[in-house]
Amino acid sequence: MSSEMVNETGEVAHEAAHTSAEYIRHHLQNLTYGQLPDGSWGVAHSAEEAKEMGFWALNLDTFIMSLLLGAVIMFLFRRVATSIVTGAPSGLQNFCEWAIEFVDNSVRGSFSAKNNMVAPLALTIFFWVFSMNLMDLIPIDWVPGLLGLLGVPFFKVVPSTDPNATFGMAIGVFLLVLYYSVKMKGFGGFMGELTLQPFGKWGMPVNFLLEGVNLIAKPISLALRLFGNMYAGEMIFILIALMGGAWAGFSMGGVTLFGSQILLSLGWAIFHILIVTLQAFIFMTLTVVYLDMAHQEHH
Repeated sequence: MSSEMVNETGEVAHEAAHTSAEYIRHHLQNLTYGQLPDGSWGVAHSAEEAKEMGFWALNLDTFIMSLLLGAVIMFLFRRVATSIVTGAPSGLQNFCEWAIEFVDNSVRGSFSAKNNMVAPLALTIFFWVFSMNLMDLIPIDWVPGLLGLLGVPFFKVVPSTDPNATFGMAIGVFLLVLYYSVKMKGFGGFMGELTLQPFGKWGMPVNFLLEGVNLIAKPISLALRLFGNMYAGEMIFILIALMGGAWAGFSMGGVTLFGSQILLSLGWAIFHILIVTLQAFIFMTLTVVYLDMAHQEHH
């Protein structure tokens, strides 16, 4: 092989790798609003600009999709609640009744105290997280491609692939845990749990360290579990989509690559339905368990 052919092959491979890396970075970048390097406020048009915006930057796509999905869920359940029939209910009413019964049974099995807020909270969390996760089944290029035609540089349609969203929900749950821990046990009882368990008063520093780590680990694990699973699933969809970009016409290798992409996309989408539902259920169940622990008084 001549040196010219080697150089040409190397350049093509380098260009393909560069293009693939740009494609992946583009689909993993949020639509971020904040202070630009020149001091003005606006939308970042590159990952570097987004990084320079700092802590107070807002991921608009996560914010918009989260609110939109929450509004859709509330609209559907309110529509069913205001049009309930007893004779021949619609399919949507049957589904909502089944969902409420399912969540109610799950709460009864995990929550032993009495609190009328826990079941509605569990229902809200399950369907909100489920709807966020379900966006992962939309083909990866559809929404960013359509908005790209309108001048929007980035748009991640799956809010749960953004750690800001998962940590926001987890911190909300954590604040509820702290609130009910103090409300049910009193501030002294709550501090007693942190300082007197498990080694008694002589082991206060060790007790506080162990119980403090255990307390802080709850929201962190809650957020990272959901984010990690959904981010990994999104990454696999992106990698499968790259196979379509590598399809080179109607050659044997091109047709094989195209067929493999279709089969992998379909197979992973079907399997991902289980992950989407399971992660929503785990987030809901752990929330209920943490609240149950906050209501329990240790002696």
